[in-house]
Amino acid sequence: MADQPPPRPPFSPRLWPQWLGVGLMMAAARLPWPLQRRLGAAIGWLALRLLPDRREAARTNLALCLPELDDDAREALLRANFRDVGIGLFEFARAWWGEVAPMRATAHIEGLEILQQLRAEGRGILLVSGHFMTLELCGRLLCDHVPLAGMYRPHRGVVLEWAVLRGRLRYARAMFANRDTRGALRYLKHGGILWYAPDQDMRGKDTVFAPFFGIPAATITATHQFARLTGCAVVPFFHRREGDRYLLRIGAPLAPFPTNDVLADTTAVNAAIEAMVRQAPSQYLWLHRRFKRQPDGASRYR
Repeated sequence: MADQPPPRPPFSPRLWPQWLGVGLMMAAARLPWPLQRRLGAAIGWLALRLLPDRREAARTNLALCLPELDDDAREALLRANFRDVGIGLFEFARAWWGEVAPMRATAHIEGLEILQQLRAEGRGILLVSGHFMTLELCGRLLCDHVPLAGMYRPHRGVVLEWAVLRGRLRYARAMFANRDTRGALRYLKHGGILWYAPDQDMRGKDTVFAPFFGIPAATITATHQFARLTGCAVVPFFHRREGDRYLLRIGAPLAPFPTNDVLADTTAVNAAIEAMVRQAPSQYLWLHRRFKRQPDGASRYR
């Protein structure tokens, strides 16, 4: 399998605002890591106050998913979540355009032998994770040890799309847009490792209502379909920041998977991601309206 060539940059006079914005983000990606963390925390503090819709979505999600916490504990977690979102912006930028030597020096990875055994068997591997703020940086760290490709949702801005894709292809073997299902299937059939996060409501895709924290959540069935069509192993991939360290853990393949029951398989995937969230709740993307669609047509949000 050949590596994917980087895209050609788009040039047009009307794109100069996009180029300016991307240039500033690339410059920010090269700031010292301690400064990035302080700036990220400040951005998170501002976002908590300036983005009321996202604040209320996150607050609703925390109340629905973690009812065992009292109000004070959930508010503290909400503040920590926005702080980690702000820091996560710099983690994304550093993964795409900066250097990760400080993170590489202290990263700890568990379960690499699972991937090595599956690769020795010639099986494709669908590495399933969730939308954590550490996902891009830890994906880059994992690429130090195994060849990894990813699936992603293209950006609307053509310059940002070019810059992010070029940045990812510095370390990833290939990147497949979410509409390129055939390319992803071929990659898995040839024994590739593909990172995938199925924990958002993807309108227009095949979905079922599978429980997530005990609440029906419209969940894409692609994990079941990928495994059924390619015979790949479905392997949970958890990652989090703990102080100045990044901890990555490869779990055992889901089994039995796939079964003949798409809802049961999708429920198993959601359960694996839920277990990840419970270990690092402040680093999960609670801002997403995960329960906007419900079986009765109602919404969990105002």
